[in-house]
Formats: sequence, C-alpha cells, structure tokens
Amino acid sequence: MARETWATRVGFILAAAGSAVGLGNIWRFPWVTAENGGSAFLAVYLGIVLVVGVPGLLAEFVIGRRGKQSPVGALRDLSGSRTWGLWGVFYVITAIALISFYSVVGGWILRYFGESALGLVGAQPAYFAAPGQYFGGVAAGLDALAFHLLFLALTALVVFGGVRRGIELGTKVMMPAVLVLLIGLAVWAGARSGAAEAYAFYLRFDVATVRANFFDVLGPAAGQALFTLSLGAGTMITYASYIDEDRSLPFDATVIAILNTLVGVLAGLVVFPLLFSLGVDPAQTAPGPGALFVGLAGAFAQLPAGALVATAFFGVVVLAALSSSISMLEIPVSFLVDEYGLGRRRAVALVTLAVVVTGGVCAINPTVGGTAVFGFVAGPLVDTLLTAGLAAVLLFVGWVMGHDAISELRAGGGDLSAAIATPWLLAVGVVLPVFLVFTLLTTFGLSGSLGFWPTVLVAVLVGAAAVAGLRTERALV
Repeated sequence: MARETWATRVGFILAAAGSAVGLGNIWRFPWVTAENGGSAFLAVYLGIVLVVGVPGLLAEFVIGRRGKQSPVGALRDLSGSRTWGLWGVFYVITAIALISFYSVVGGWILRYFGESALGLVGAQPAYFAAPGQYFGGVAAGLDALAFHLLFLALTALVVFGGVRRGIELGTKVMMPAVLVLLIGLAVWAGARSGAAEAYAFYLRFDVATVRANFFDVLGPAAGQALFTLSLGAGTMITYASYIDEDRSLPFDATVIAILNTLVGVLAGLVVFPLLFSLGVDPAQTAPGPGALFVGLAGAFAQLPAGALVATAFFGVVVLAALSSSISMLEIPVSFLVDEYGLGRRRAVALVTLAVVVTGGVCAINPTVGGTAVFGFVAGPLVDTLLTAGLAAVLLFVGWVMGHDAISELRAGGGDLSAAIATPWLLAVGVVLPVFLVFTLLTTFGLSGSLGFWPTVLVAVLVGAAAVAGLRTERALV
C-alpha cells in the first residue's frame, strides 16, 4: 500500500501548526495562565517553548521523516528493537487519552457556537443569563455526550478524507481563518475599558513574581508548552512521516512554534481584556476547564452585539479544536494502517468507535471540571503523559539514533542545519531529558519533600541511568 504524502510544504506547515494551534491555545491557555500568576506563567511558558519546544519538534520530525511510519513502526525499525516498538504504543494510548477529553470540550464549543449563532436571529443564547449555572447543566450528561459524538464525527470525516484531501485541505482553510478572526477580535477587545489593566496582568514581565513562583508554575508551564505544540504524543512523528527529504526541518519547526505561540498570545489578548472590562479577576472567577465558557459568556452578555462577538469567538475555537483533534485521531489511524494493513476508512471507523466509548465516560461523568475523571484526564494525566513521552523521544534521538539523527536533520536544511546539528543532538540527548525528569518530579510534588538540590540530583541520576541503558554504537557520545 503506497504511503500518502503532503501535497505542498505549506500544507504540511499549516497542518502541523493546526495540530499545535488548538484548544490548548484558546481554551486551556487562558485559564492555566490565570491560575498560575498571569505574566509570570507566560514568561516561563515562552522560555520552555523556545528552549524545549523547538528542539523537541525537531526530534519528532527527525524520527518521523526517517522512519516513514507511525510512531510504533518508526521507533521499532530505527532502533532494531521490539521494545521500542512497544513504547510506540504508548503514543497511541496517549493520543486516545487526549482525544477522549478533547472531543468533549469540542462538543461544548460546538454547542456554544450554535447557540451564539442562533442568538443572532432569535432570543439571546441561554447561557448569557446565568453562565455558571448554564455551564454546570450542559457540561456533563446526555447532552454533552451528544455534542461529543457530533464533534468526533466532524473530526473523523476530515481524517477519513486522507492526508491530502482531508487533513491538508481542511487545515489550509482552518488556520488562516483562525488567525484572521483572532486578530480582529484582539483589536476589538483592545478598545474595551480595562484593556490596559488586562495587558499589565497578562504581558508585564515581573521578575520578582517569576522568582517567587517559578517552581509552582514550572510543571503547568511545561505541560502547557508540550500540549500546545503537540509534543510527546507522537503527533509530529506521524505528520513528519508524510514529508519528503527536501524540507528544512529547523525552518519548519520554527515557523510552527511561532504560529502556535502567536495564536496563544492572541487568545489572551481577546480573553483578558473582555474579563477586565467587566471588573472580573481572571484568577478568581470560574477557575478550571469552565473558565472560558463561564467567564466569557458573562462578558458577552454585557457587550453590545454580544451574540455576534460570541459567534465569531466560538467559531474560532471550533476551527482550532478541529485542526488539533484530526491530528490526534490520525495517530491511532496511522498505526492501524501501517502495522495491520487496514484501509483508512476501516481504521478511522474502528478508532472513532473506541473514542466514542472513552470520550463518553468523560462526557457523562457528573463531576466534570472537578477532580473526577475529566479533571484528572485533562490535567495531571495529560501533563504527565506528554512530558514522559517527549523525554523518551529525546533520549531515543540522542542515544539510539545518534549520527543518523544528525544526518536526517541536515538533509534539505542547508548550512543552518549543519551548524546546529551537533549542539542540538547534545541538548536533546542530555540536557533536555534531565529538565523533563526534574519537571515530572516537580509536578508530583516531590521537589517540595526532597528539596531543590536533591531533586536536581535525582533528575540527573535518572537521566544518566536512562542514557546508559539506551546508548548504542550509533550514538554521538
């Protein structure tokens, strides 16, 4: 069976950026930023995107383009180890976990978009009157299940069309639309009263705050960076498996990271001015997954042409959510196609049926948004899976592929790729895995019980043990 490829370079970049630009930027980013100190969190987040995110993107690109398969086949064949192939299954499981809650949130957004659009021609959307009570009533149950199924069906329809006629064509429409609409909304929101205070909360770099809260925000910032860049789940390995050898991987990774960060920042420039214009403290109002829906619904209710603005905003979120969800669904689909020779249509049907069940659990759970199934999957579980998944990718590139990774990075990249190849490999093979292990320890609260330097020592020892076990004759070091 001939493997599909992207039709154009722009198509690949927009598809990969679309995977990164999703609910993580517009739904998750504002409330995680607000809960973790605003500008302090933003500063740490941007640093992790630059130092960890871009090298991590390159690592997944190298594996994907070199392996020309799903994460399972690529890791197995590039290493010659069935154990690494089994680890590739981890990414399939992670993708299913991601889309299981992602499709539920996507369902919420579809509902809010529909009600906002209906408000243009009839009564104002119901959620305007009592947004908190309304969200509590629709976030879980049979209605949430129905919209979860609708959003999942739209996702499956795009993936069903294949790489060129489905994913690439869809993201070529979605990504430009997201950027144009977000820029327009950001300009409009900037004219609201309270915008100056919102920008100060969101954008002002407060060194004292960063120092005081660095370790508190490190785990969430790392998880957010990996989530928004689609790292650690095998997404970029899968997408890169469809590209040719004449692409500059550093250029593509940089453009994707810039687009992703731009959308996240723009989302904050829309959300926070709206909340501050009403005198609402983002850090105190509707924390958690419902923040976007409760806080902004209240804002839209008090704004002129609120239903129109709400329709545009939730339309942006729908497009962004779909562009990401199709990449998540593509991971297990490519696994079934590559490993078992299934046709794409049958593979899409099987994976969709599986997510109907797993996502249905999140949709029906009555304590959604709290500490039960949804809150656990959308928060600690995803952050941990993505961090561990990226750490494994980095170690694989640095200590299993070694010189092969350098050769792949240089292919099609010109002088820039040749210059950064060796420093990049040393970073992904040694420095960044230690950072991610430290981040995992911080996320689980072990840094508080162990102390800072003991935690660093544990991270270094764990990283060294992993490196020693993964080293091969092809490794650089």
